[in-house]
Amino acid sequence: MQQLQKESKVIQVAVARIYKKKLGYFIIKRIIDIIGAFSGIVLISPVMIIVAIWVKLDSKGPVFFAQDRVGRNGKKFIMYKFRSMCSDAECLLGKLKNENEMSGPMFKMKDDPRITNSGKFIRKTSIDELPQLFNILKGDMSLVGPRPSLPKEVVQFTPFQKRRLVAKPGLTCYWQVNGRSDVSFEEWMEMDVEYIKDRNTWLDIILIFKTVGVLFGDDGAR
Repeated sequence: MQQLQKESKVIQVAVARIYKKKLGYFIIKRIIDIIGAFSGIVLISPVMIIVAIWVKLDSKGPVFFAQDRVGRNGKKFIMYKFRSMCSDAECLLGKLKNENEMSGPMFKMKDDPRITNSGKFIRKTSIDELPQLFNILKGDMSLVGPRPSLPKEVVQFTPFQKRRLVAKPGLTCYWQVNGRSDVSFEEWMEMDVEYIKDRNTWLDIILIFKTVGVLFGDDGAR
């Protein structure tokens, strides 16, 4: 526990230094986040309503899946998605751990039996992630940034991998436009740290447009 508290303080100091150097960038980034998330919610609200009805009719359980994730500075927040798995998916995970196809602490399985019929489509097209636009409006997430990890994954991160916690988690980043689940866990973490070093307003805009371009492709989506 003391070790985690020390690491959290180190991350907070690093974040404070970064914000001091790039204050203008972060102000513009937040403005883009608010405008982008609000516009997205308005424009795609009909799609979200249709998906919500489909998810509800397809299987038993809630329309939305809410889960604790780790954000900037190691702060936890509740992330929202359209539910793409059966309602007892977490209980069934223990039986599938030997089928994990992802290295590191994350679980990924190509033909995961917990995924519903509607879930297969909304995962392939990343539509299941759309409710996170509300997380962005709230300020827990950004349009661009490392994908938010589970608390149980973060505790297994190496010091290098924990560098990604200095950034606000995002809807998309290098990983989303470079193969997604076809990328190893170690490469994924390296991409996130690389983004944090490279990030600027123009790069964020490029990544947003690239994400739209691969949204309906098969580039490693699971």
